[in-house]
Amino acid sequence: MKNSQITEHDLNGKQTKYGKDAEALAAHQQHDEDDGDAVQRSMGYLGPWQIVVCTAISLVKFPVAWHQLATVFMAPKQEYNCTVPGLGLSKDQCYVRINNSLVECQKWEYDRSVFPETIISQWNLVCSRSTYPNIQQSILMFGILLGSVSFGFLSDRFGRKLPLMASIILQIASGLGCAIVPWFPALVFLKFLSALAIGGGMVTSYVICMEIIGKRWRAAITILYQIPYSLGHMSLAGLAYWFRHWQHLQIAISLPSILFLSYWWIVPESPRWLLAMGRQKAACKVLRTAAKYNKLDDRDIPDVVSKHCLHQNTKKTEADGKASFLDLFRTPNMRIKSLSIFFNWIVCGMGLFGMSQYIGHVRGDIFLNFAVSGIIQVPGNFLAWYTMNAFGRRITLIACNLITGIAGILLIFASEEYQWLRLTLACFGIVGMSVAFTTVYLYSGELFPTVIRNIGVGTSSMCARIGSMAAPFVVSLGSIQPWLPPIIFGTLPLIGAGLCVLLPETNGCELPETLQDGEDFGK
Repeated sequence: MKNSQITEHDLNGKQTKYGKDAEALAAHQQHDEDDGDAVQRSMGYLGPWQIVVCTAISLVKFPVAWHQLATVFMAPKQEYNCTVPGLGLSKDQCYVRINNSLVECQKWEYDRSVFPETIISQWNLVCSRSTYPNIQQSILMFGILLGSVSFGFLSDRFGRKLPLMASIILQIASGLGCAIVPWFPALVFLKFLSALAIGGGMVTSYVICMEIIGKRWRAAITILYQIPYSLGHMSLAGLAYWFRHWQHLQIAISLPSILFLSYWWIVPESPRWLLAMGRQKAACKVLRTAAKYNKLDDRDIPDVVSKHCLHQNTKKTEADGKASFLDLFRTPNMRIKSLSIFFNWIVCGMGLFGMSQYIGHVRGDIFLNFAVSGIIQVPGNFLAWYTMNAFGRRITLIACNLITGIAGILLIFASEEYQWLRLTLACFGIVGMSVAFTTVYLYSGELFPTVIRNIGVGTSSMCARIGSMAAPFVVSLGSIQPWLPPIIFGTLPLIGAGLCVLLPETNGCELPETLQDGEDFGK
């Protein structure tokens, strides 16, 4: 190892950074050399600068939760009755007999005791149009999928910061537009644009965090990054309680995003992207700002940047023009691992969003029920952090699937007379899926080899959106048979737990790099 001896000159030059502790300096230098990331050393692995930037960026998860879950209060289960001109209420909610002919009802009276106006009551989305709210929610989830893909491409082409700001502006404009449109098709279109912005904001903000944090802290940041989403879930109940009219709620969840316009001055461009694009001067400026706030020496940054760029230009990897989507399934072991983890992503997407919407169908105070389901996710995030490190990724994912699966099955047998029991079981399901979602995200990142890691994680995320797109329709099956949603939400996680047995443990393991490593990993 180079420079293993600590000289007096070295100590004197670093006293402002490490004081007089030679052992701490030696340990830090050895860690730096082992890490081999000169850029990360220049700005620090985790300091005040990273904490401020990551904390600010993570706040975008608040409106993400609000927009994704607002349908619980904008299109809640609402009692209605058909009204016949001159005759009053009809016994049938959807059809009425006029002149010995059975015709579809055209006007309804709604229960407005809790919500004075919803998108259902405003546009009469009942009877033959009862699937429209589910279609709208599925389109929103599809928009998030497209937003993640399209803004991911834009962030590689134009940097992380510009697409992030574009997503914030689009989110504000489309969100406020949803509150004033007079037609339901226009609402669906603007919800789709809002979903594009949500997906774009998620992917670009997460990438910025990952590119400024030292690799030792990335697992922790991935988990803590989810906490604002859980807090957003919880706070949505309070917003909906104060703003009962769906248009007022839409404005309430859209206006706070105006504060994120300040990110133009707060959030930096990713120094790694700047270096990849050959913009060394701009990268040096960001690195020096980071070093200043983290109280690091910034005098050698230009030399570090030059050496880094020279190293990157001469580096050759297997990824150049060789890896593709088909490599996820080309060999037997990779095929088994890919299909197993993809199914678990579908389960997480369907389970988390489905159970969250199912809470709105549980009798009792909808605001209290929803708030409780959000509150319990916060300790769930810390639980995920502990269990993944203490017991590993596989055991954690199996346990979470089993908890959700058993809770879903027990919901079938829980009588409606015991609403507290139904709420408790539903909350167990949500916590299980919340922890599973966090786990499967990190698990898949470690499972796929480096040359196809982006492809694998991107495909995994698409699988989650497929599950979330199906979730509203699964919840609506309760109108056919009350036991259908619980049995689906219970059975699929149990299958997912079984498939986890086929996956190798990745905690503490050296991650696979090449396609052959990926095939051999876990055999």
